Amino acid sequence: MKALFVKTLTTAGAVVALAAATLPAAAQAGETYNRVHRQEQRLNQGVASGQLTRGEYRRVDHRLDSINAQRRADLRANGGHLTPAEEAKLNRELNRSSDNIYFDKHNRKDQPGV
Repeated sequence: MKALFVKTLTTAGAVVALAAATLPAAAQAGETYNRVHRQEQRLNQGVASGQLTRGEYRRVDHRLDSINAQRRADLRANGGHLTPAEEAKLNRELNRSSDNIYFDKHNRKDQPGV
């Protein structure tokens, strides 16, 4: 069952990478996009190592999807650029998401009896 979940996760990662490759270069540029990508990699590593449960993965992945959707909407609204206020808001949300990933990977929920 776990192998199927990891295989599905790998396939989903390939689809996301393909979708990102089709976006205009301006939409991909920036610290926010890179941070979302790195956090997704941390999530994938946590699932592969068994540090994250499915529920933890889904919760944080959904949050990252929301942050990325907001980034794309902000870019569309401002001609491919983020205003300083929008960038600050996205960074605050990404900081919170990063903290959640760290906590979830180290909370030992995946170990029975703890």
